[in-house]
Amino acid sequence: MPHPLRLLFVCVENSCRSQMAEAWARVHGGDGVVAESSGSKPSGLVNPKAITSMAEVGIDLSDHRSKGLDEIGSEPWDAVVTMGCGDACPHVPAKHRLDWAIPDPKLMQPAEFGEVRDLIGKHVRELIDAITAETPAEAGA
Repeated sequence: MPHPLRLLFVCVENSCRSQMAEAWARVHGGDGVVAESSGSKPSGLVNPKAITSMAEVGIDLSDHRSKGLDEIGSEPWDAVVTMGCGDACPHVPAKHRLDWAIPDPKLMQPAEFGEVRDLIGKHVRELIDAITAETPAEAGA
């Protein structure tokens, strides 16, 4: 059986976008994905709007915590996705590196916040599908 995909999502505060992406990856990838999130300058807490917005789609972020890149370990990543941290995101080795231009929803109203949440979910599903398609299961291995 191939190893689970290892996905890391990074934004500045690790309080909103990257937290939602981590949760979506766990939902969309199930046991086939190991997902983490971190921040270049973690805020120390998950945005309450992110917790509320994800709860609206049945995903619980209440046990998530904001963490820095120094807390993610050193195992290799299949993909590292940055979201708006630009030069503040240090290089983390990965097979795939992507930067998603997703607006920071922290000051948005709930409806707009939900649109960003859904956009992140769509991008995460597409990422998992794309990486899975290029890594066919090893038959007979």
